[in-house]
Amino acid sequence: MPSIKAAITAVGGYVPDYVLTNQELEQMVDTTDEWITTRTGIKERRILKEPGKATSDMGAEAVKRLCASRGIHPEEIELLICCTTTPDMVFPATANLICHKVGAKNAWGFDLAAACSGFLYGLATGSQFIESGRCKKVVVVGADKMSSITDYQDRTTCIIFGDGAGAVLLEPGEAGYGVIDFLLKSDGSGCQHLHMKAGGSLRPASIETVMNREHFVYQEGKAVFKFAVVDMAEVAYEVMQRNQLKAEDVAWLVPHQANKRIIDATAHRMNLPEDKVMLNIQRYGNTTAATIPLCLWDYESRLKKGDNLILAAFGGGFTWGALYLKWAYDPH
Repeated sequence: MPSIKAAITAVGGYVPDYVLTNQELEQMVDTTDEWITTRTGIKERRILKEPGKATSDMGAEAVKRLCASRGIHPEEIELLICCTTTPDMVFPATANLICHKVGAKNAWGFDLAAACSGFLYGLATGSQFIESGRCKKVVVVGADKMSSITDYQDRTTCIIFGDGAGAVLLEPGEAGYGVIDFLLKSDGSGCQHLHMKAGGSLRPASIETVMNREHFVYQEGKAVFKFAVVDMAEVAYEVMQRNQLKAEDVAWLVPHQANKRIIDATAHRMNLPEDKVMLNIQRYGNTTAATIPLCLWDYESRLKKGDNLILAAFGGGFTWGALYLKWAYDPH
């Protein structure tokens, strides 16, 4: 009997209505549209402005759209993994809140935190439950409300991040289709370069931490760029090499949308032309765990059954990795 593979059989996405443009950021901090565009490739990003709305609300919308696309009821979902850096609260898990909001009454779930690589970690994890035969329908959500931890007085970080959510459904695939291989890595020594200083057990919230603006993303941009531009490219290339894939065999690179220059470096290492690279950073910015599933959602109509996709990401902490999958269905 051939081994079971976990195939993506549907995708869903959601971005908030509010558009934060580079021109608006020019009024908030000392920056320019040209500076932002040249260094990041970002022109605008979406921000969740509605009071009382959080990561779970965006994730729930993505899951509802996924279920509608596949024609299934949320009660058919057996497991839901929510990959996020911005959970609604410390507990309960945002995954549980998403299940409640969509009516996935028969699912169990948990949150997975791996920063910008979270969705890749979640996809690799979810695929194991399909391959083992434990589950028939697994949903992996990547969702982040980055505006909730972004300091809009810090011009080095506020230009980068946006809010959004994407989700995929994993089911047992036909022979040869689905998640084929992945390579995931982490290095905690990178913490010093990209982290949030307070809000955890090391530095619980206090008047001092709030006054010092320590509950926001802290990033040493040059150091992070140096690691990301090398590691994300190398891990994507390594996955190609060990699966005997040449550039002409790859239909799409699906990269984490952090910085256009990092994406370009990864494509260059893989010897891929620009027209094989999924790109929406100019519209959404960096939505952390949501970038890769939002790319799949945006490009779904252009994907064909049998397409070879390489997914690649780099995130804070540090985390990074690449995943090779063979697309399982033609456009609807």
